[in-house]
Amino acid sequence: MVRFRQTIDSEVAVDRSPYKEPFEEFDRWYADARQKEPRDANAMALATATRHGTPSVRMVLLKGADERGFVFYTNFESRKADELLATSRAALCFHWKSLGRQVRVEGATERATDAEADAYFSSRPRDSQIGAWASDQSRLLESREELERRVADVSARYGNGAVPRPPHWAGFRVVPVAIEFWHERPFRLHDRIVYRRAGEGWRKERLFP
Repeated sequence: MVRFRQTIDSEVAVDRSPYKEPFEEFDRWYADARQKEPRDANAMALATATRHGTPSVRMVLLKGADERGFVFYTNFESRKADELLATSRAALCFHWKSLGRQVRVEGATERATDAEADAYFSSRPRDSQIGAWASDQSRLLESREELERRVADVSARYGNGAVPRPPHWAGFRVVPVAIEFWHERPFRLHDRIVYRRAGEGWRKERLFP
């Protein structure tokens, strides 16, 4: 589960906060976003690239965050999975417009455990579970009617029984090497504080806006 604090002081500047690592800082900002962002505080842009450097980006949902990294789930036959399996590198960006904040993450990727994927898949709405079987994500689709037929077929296959996790559906964890906290300020003189991995710890720096 995504961890977050119940009580926060959202006005404490990042570089004046007592934290020596970025994860407690992320907890504080994420808790604020969950309370105040109108929709989908866990939405994040996921940037990947091919082996040749051709980039692509899309929105996904954060489903777990702790000291190990940031977790999301997807079809492992999709374009993003193909690129992540080829390069093992990704970047994330959370943008909480109503708060004037962003968090940017850069790092390596690894596969989430099967136990994590099973636990999350079992918590999804049944229709979403069926959709994971019905959709050949990122592949060509003849028509909307074809997708609806496939959904109906999967629904009939499992009836009222449990829907298992597809073997091609699992999770990735982005293991950060850098996490930047961006806070909007007047006249574009924004605050930018970045934590960079330094051996077993983290180095905290301020950047020009």
